[in-house]
Amino acid sequence: MRFERRYTQAGKSPFEGVAFRAADSEIRNPDGSLVFQLKGVDVPAEWSQVAADVLAQKYFRRAGVPARTMHVTELDVPDWLWRSVPDEAALAQLPAAERYGSEMSARQVFHRMAGAWTYWGWKGGYFDSEADARSFYDEHCYMLAAQFCAPNSPQWFNTGLHWAYGIDGPGQGHWYVDHRDGVARRSDSAYERPQPHACFIQSVSDDLVSDGGIMDLWVREARLFKYGSGTGSNFSKVRANGERLSGGGKSSGLMSFLKIGDRAAGAIKSGGTTRRAAKMVTVDIDHPDIEEFIAWKMLEEQKVAALVAGSRLANRHLNAVMKACLDTGIAGDGAFDPRQNAKLRREIVAARQAELPENYIQRVIQFARQGYRHIDFPTFDVDWESEAYTSVSGQNANNSVRVTDAFLQAVEADRQWALTERTTGKVARTVGARALWDQIAEAAWHSADPGLQYDTTINDWHTCPESGRINASNPCSEYMFLDDTACNLASLNLMRFRRQDGSIDVGSLEHASRLWTVVLEISVMMAQYPSRRIAELSFEYRTLGLGYANLGAVLMASGLGYDSAKGRAIAAALTAIMTGTAYATSAEMAALMGPFPGFDANREAMLRVIRNHRRAADGARGGYESLSTLPIALDAANCPDERLVAAARHAWDRALELGERHGFRNAQVSVIAPTGTIGLVMDCDTTGIEPDFSLVKFKKLAGGGYFKIINQTVPLALRTLGYSDAAIDRIVAHAVGHGSLATAPGINHATLAARGFDAAALQRVDQAVATAFDIRFAFNRYTLGDAFCRDVLGFDDAALGDASLDILASLGFSKSDIAAANIHACGTMSIEGARDLRREHLAVFDCANPCGRDGKRCLSAESHIRMMAAAQPFVSGAISKTINMPNAATVEDCRKAYEMSWKLGLKANALYRDGSKLSQPLSAMLLGDDLAANDDLADMSPAARAPVIAERIVERIVEREVRAGRERLPQRRKGYTQKAIVGGHKVYLRTGEYEDGRVGEIFVDMHKEGAAFRSLMNNFAIAISIGLQYGVPLEEFVEAYTFTRFEPSGLVDGNDAIKMSTSVLDYIFRELAISYLGRNDLSHVEQADLRPDGVGRGEVQGELPAPGTDAAEAAAAAVSRIASVGYMRSNLYVLNGRTAGNVAIANEAIAAGPLPNGLTDGPAVATAHIAKAAVVGVARGEASSSPSGLAFEAKLKGYEGDACPECGNFTMVRNGTCLKCTTCGGTTGCS
Repeated sequence: MRFERRYTQAGKSPFEGVAFRAADSEIRNPDGSLVFQLKGVDVPAEWSQVAADVLAQKYFRRAGVPARTMHVTELDVPDWLWRSVPDEAALAQLPAAERYGSEMSARQVFHRMAGAWTYWGWKGGYFDSEADARSFYDEHCYMLAAQFCAPNSPQWFNTGLHWAYGIDGPGQGHWYVDHRDGVARRSDSAYERPQPHACFIQSVSDDLVSDGGIMDLWVREARLFKYGSGTGSNFSKVRANGERLSGGGKSSGLMSFLKIGDRAAGAIKSGGTTRRAAKMVTVDIDHPDIEEFIAWKMLEEQKVAALVAGSRLANRHLNAVMKACLDTGIAGDGAFDPRQNAKLRREIVAARQAELPENYIQRVIQFARQGYRHIDFPTFDVDWESEAYTSVSGQNANNSVRVTDAFLQAVEADRQWALTERTTGKVARTVGARALWDQIAEAAWHSADPGLQYDTTINDWHTCPESGRINASNPCSEYMFLDDTACNLASLNLMRFRRQDGSIDVGSLEHASRLWTVVLEISVMMAQYPSRRIAELSFEYRTLGLGYANLGAVLMASGLGYDSAKGRAIAAALTAIMTGTAYATSAEMAALMGPFPGFDANREAMLRVIRNHRRAADGARGGYESLSTLPIALDAANCPDERLVAAARHAWDRALELGERHGFRNAQVSVIAPTGTIGLVMDCDTTGIEPDFSLVKFKKLAGGGYFKIINQTVPLALRTLGYSDAAIDRIVAHAVGHGSLATAPGINHATLAARGFDAAALQRVDQAVATAFDIRFAFNRYTLGDAFCRDVLGFDDAALGDASLDILASLGFSKSDIAAANIHACGTMSIEGARDLRREHLAVFDCANPCGRDGKRCLSAESHIRMMAAAQPFVSGAISKTINMPNAATVEDCRKAYEMSWKLGLKANALYRDGSKLSQPLSAMLLGDDLAANDDLADMSPAARAPVIAERIVERIVEREVRAGRERLPQRRKGYTQKAIVGGHKVYLRTGEYEDGRVGEIFVDMHKEGAAFRSLMNNFAIAISIGLQYGVPLEEFVEAYTFTRFEPSGLVDGNDAIKMSTSVLDYIFRELAISYLGRNDLSHVEQADLRPDGVGRGEVQGELPAPGTDAAEAAAAAVSRIASVGYMRSNLYVLNGRTAGNVAIANEAIAAGPLPNGLTDGPAVATAHIAKAAVVGVARGEASSSPSGLAFEAKLKGYEGDACPECGNFTMVRNGTCLKCTTCGGTTGCS
C-alpha cells in the first residue's frame, strides 16, 4: 500500500515542529497522600498536566526498560525497523540501580507503538516500499504527539515492549495465528506478540468444567483482565433454576453461576498500571431466570441499604444497652437485670422495637457483665469501595437484556411471552410481556441496570449472518459481533480536524481514518489472544473499532446545540466519512492481500449491509434491504457544510464499489467507544459521542492544586455566534468569576481594608477565592491566621473554634453584599443569566447535567437518543453512551426512553437516572415542591447541587401554644389532598393550613358511599376543624381517634406511609399525625425510606447550628407561607455546611427530636408538635474530608460523586456506560 505524508516530511524527525517540555507528574489521594510521582517526564509542550499524568502514571512502562539497547539483525526487515534487546555489555558498565528503569519520555512510547505497528506491517506485506513504511511510521508518531488519534489502552500498555526493549517472559496461555500459513499456535512468549485488543466477546456453554464451559470462562476472563482488556458474554445457554441435569437432579440456575463470576471478577485487579476487571453479562429475554436477572442489581442495592441502616442501628442500640448496664447506681447483678434497672429496660425495649436480634441484645448484656465497656460493632456506608458493596453480588459487571422485535411487539399488544427451557426448548412458563417490560424499566429506574440490546436490529445489520448470530457485546456495548472474537479500538480527536474558520478538514479526516484503519488491521495480525478459538475467529473475521471523540466540543465550537437538527446532521456526516473511508481502505487491503477468510460465505449479506449504509448516506427514506427498523438517514438539508455531505456520500460510493470488486479485509471497521482514558491523553473536552458534562472545569496545575477554567470551546462558540471580545470576556467572567475581590461590589479590598485587612491578608484571601465556590470559604482561620483573627478582627478562641462562625456576617456584611461579591469573584459555573448572552444561544451550551449552583438547563434524554440515532446508521458496531435522566424521571420515562431507542434504530441503550446508585449523592436535593419567596432563600432547582451550596439550614422547631379565642384561617390557604382506599373504600382527605404550617381545617369525602355516612363524615370534619381553630391541640385528636375500630377498615392503598387501619378515623388521624406532628411511630413505613436516596439515617455528622438571625427566621416564615408543611411530611432537610479546602459541601445532618423508640430513634428529620416556623441559619465553613463530604463537593464541581477505585479522588465523570477519573485516567470500562 502507498502512504502519503500529510503532517511530516521525508528525512526529518516526525516530531519536527512539536515542542516538548519537562514535566513533573504527581497524583495524590484526597487526603494528600502520594499515589504516584515521577519527575522530569518529557511530554509535548501543548499537553495538559492531566494528559501528562495519565501518560506517565498509566502508559509508561515503569519497570524493566533497559538503559542501553542494541539492535537484532533481521535480513528481511529494514535496519531502522530492527527490534532491540538489552545491551548486556553496556549495561554491565552501569551501577546496578541504573541498568533498568522506567520510560521517561513520551517519544519513547510513541516510538515503540508506531515502530511495532510498522515492523509487523512490514512483515505482513502492507507496504509497497520502504519509503511507504517510513511515511507510515512518521505520520503515526506525529499524530500521537499532536493528539490527532489514540489507540485503546491495551496498545499503550503492551504494544512494542518486546520490539523496543526486548522485554519478554514465558507464555501466559495465549494463542496466535501465524499470518504466513494461517495456522493457530500457542504463544511461547508473553510479550513478542502483544495483546492490543480492548474488547472481547466470549462464548459460554451449558457445561460446568469443560473447555468453553462456565468455569473455563472465569479463567479466560482473568487472562484478559490481567492485560487491561474487557469482555462480555451471553449466558443464555446456561440452563435455568430447576431444569434437569443429565446425571439426575436439578440445576441451581443461571444466577448462582453469575454470582460466582461476579465475585471472581471483583477479586482481580489488573496490575500496577492497568485497570479493574470490566465485563458485560447479557441474557436473552426468553430465559426462564430472566426476572431474577432483571432485578438482580436492584435487590443487591437494597441489601446494601439494609446493611448500612442495620449496622448503624445495631451499633447505636447495642452500645446504648451496654451503657445502660454500666452507667447506673445499682450495685451488683441488679445493674444487668432489666426488672431492677429501668434505664436498661428502656434500652432493651428500644432495641427490640428496632428489631435487633434478641441474641445480640442478651450477648451485649453478658459482655457488660464481664467488664467490657464498649462493643465495636462495624458500621457500613454506601461508598462504592465499602464493605457493604463488596459483600453483595452484581457490582462488577454491566448487565444487559437482549430483547427481540417479537417481544417488543408483544409488549405493544399486551400479549403473553413464553420463557423456554434451555435444554429442551419447551415452554417453562409464560408471563405478561408488558409486565416483564415494566420490570426492566423499574429496575433501570432503581439501579441503572439492566441496559437493553435490541437483538433484531443488531442482527439486521450483521455483516456475517451465515457464520452465526450476534449474541453479546463487550462491556461498554459498542462492539457487537460473533462470540469468541476481539476488537481493538482507536479514536480520532475531531477537534484536531477543525480549521481556524470552523470548517472540517475533510482530507485530513480521510487521511487519518485510512492510516488508523491500517494500524488496527496490523494489530489483528500481530496480536495474541486468550484462547485458540478467539485467535482463529479474530483472524478469520478481523473486526476493527475505529471511532472518534470530542463530537460535543466540535458542535459547541461551531455554535450548534447538541440537541439540534444541524448538530445531528454534522454528527451523521462525520461518522459516515470515517466509517465509509475505513471500509474503502479495508477493500483496498483486500485487493492486495485478499478479503477476510469468512467473506466469501457472507458476501451477499455484507454487500447488502454496505448498500444500506450507502442509502442512509444518500438520505433515503425507503428502499432498504431486509431491515425491520428503518434507520435515521443523513439529513443533508440541515447539514451546514455541504462538503461534509458530499464527502460522506463519496466515501460510501467508493466503499461499495471497491467492496463489490475486491471484497473487504475486515468484517467490521468502526464503533463509537467511550474513549475514557485515551480521551484524557488527547485532552478532549468531551468523550465519544457524549456532550460536555460541565462548562467550567478544574484544571490541574503542574505544581499541585487546581484552577477554574472555562471550556476551550465556549469562547470559540461565542466568537462563532458573533459576540465581541469584550462580551465574551464578560460571559466567561460570569461563569468562572474574576478570581479576586479587588473590584467586587459590596465586599472588596476597600471595604475589607476599612475593617482592618492589610495587604498580606487581602492577598491570602484572593489566593483562596481563586479556587473557591463561595467567598465565605476563603474567610476562615486557616486562610487568615489565628493571630489576625484575634488581634485585628477581634474574635476570641471560643468564636474561632465555632464551626458555625461566619466571619463576613460578623464583620457586618449583608447577605446581598455577599451574594453580589460571590458572583463577581467566584462566578456561577454556568453561562445562564450572563447579561450579554442572548436567549436563543443558550441551547448551544447545554450539557448533560445542569451547570453550577443556579443552572437549570440540561439536555433531555430524548436529545441523547436522537444523537445516537443520527450516528448509528454509519457505524459497523454500536455506540457506547449513557442516556442521562434527572432524579425526578419516572419509571414511565425509562420505558419511553427504551421504546424510542428501539423505534429509532439503536442497537443498545443504557440509562442513568441521577441518584439511582446509592454510592452517588443526588445532583438535586429539594426542600419541597414549592419555591422560596425572597432572596434569603434562593430559587431551588435540580441544578442546585446540595441546596444553595450548604448555605441555608432549615429546621422545624418544637413549640406548643394554647390560644384564647378562635384563630381564623387565611381566605386563600395552602394544604394538601391525600387520596387513599381504606378497606376497599375511597377516602379523600383535604387539609387547610395557617401561614406558619399548622393545620387548621380538614375535609373528608367518601367516594360512592351512602348519603348519611358521607354527611356524617363531613360534619365530623367541620367539628374537628372548629376545634383546631379554637386551639385544641392536634395531638389530643390523634390520641382520641387512632386505633378506633369500625367498618370500613383493613388494608390501605394509595398512601405511601400507612398500609393498615382499624377504621376511617384511625386512618385520617394517623395521616394527620405523620404529616403535621412527625409521629412516624404511627406509620408503617420508615419515614427516611420515603426519600429517593434513603438508606437509613446514618450518624449525625455535626451538631445542629443555633437558630439564626431575625432575617433568617423571616425567610423561614416565607417558606411556611408557600410550602405545605403537611405535604412535605417534615421533609425539610437539615443541611450542615462543610468545606474541603475552600469548597462548600452540603452534607445532610438530621435533628434529634422527641421521637418514640424504635426505627425512628436517634438522628431523624426534625419534627414538631405544632410546626410554627422554620428557623434558617447560614452554613459556616467547617473543614471536612469525610467521604460523604467529598462526594457532595464532587457533585458541586459537576462530577458523579464516586471515588476513583485507583487513586481515590472524587473526580469520576460518566463516560459511555462507564465512569472515568479525570485525575489519574482510570476507568471502569475497557477503552
